[in-house]
Amino acid sequence: MGTHAVVFDLDGVLIDSEPVWEEVRRGYVAESGGRWLPDTQERLMGMSTEEWAAYLAEDLLDGPSAEDVAYEVIDRMRRRYAQEVPLLPGAVDAVRRMAEPFTLGLNSSSPRALIDLVLGEIGVASLFRATVSTEEVDQGKPAPDGYLTVAAQLDVPPVRCAAIEDSSNGLRSAHAAGMRVIAVPRPHYPPADEALALAAYTAADLDAVTPGLVTKILAAA
Repeated sequence: MGTHAVVFDLDGVLIDSEPVWEEVRRGYVAESGGRWLPDTQERLMGMSTEEWAAYLAEDLLDGPSAEDVAYEVIDRMRRRYAQEVPLLPGAVDAVRRMAEPFTLGLNSSSPRALIDLVLGEIGVASLFRATVSTEEVDQGKPAPDGYLTVAAQLDVPPVRCAAIEDSSNGLRSAHAAGMRVIAVPRPHYPPADEALALAAYTAADLDAVTPGLVTKILAAA
């Protein structure tokens, strides 16, 4: 199956990081005298580092530059991951299971430093042929840039790629890239109904994502 690929998201798919991101960003905004809006967390999901740092600096805070915001938040996240990676159940097994018949890629909204840290800590870095951070493309999710870049680096057409996503913007991004999408929603951050409808299959958890399922979904493309 070398001409087919599986592209994982990181946050919310392999690691339960959205609560950590929210806690860290909320804490930073509060300490800096800013305001956290009701829709802030939903808006942040899928943004690139440049995008969310600018949003925090310009819309929620009054004073720090986007560069200062990004540095401080990422440093706090790095320290949290150094203590413990919030690995989701079945994540490592799912990566290893998919790596046997498929080429693997990863497209994440996390900065490069955190992607490399997490994949190294959980021992699966060598299984991914290509990893892309939205720092490295023009637009973050829901734009398709990251997924298109991963497919190009893997030398696999998007239509022959299955993406595994959890968030509304992630689902939109992978679908816009022309990939078949498997949704593995997180209960505390459920995707919008219209975004979930873009998925070819919705799985209850990573254990339900098998090579047979991916093969079936890709064959229907």
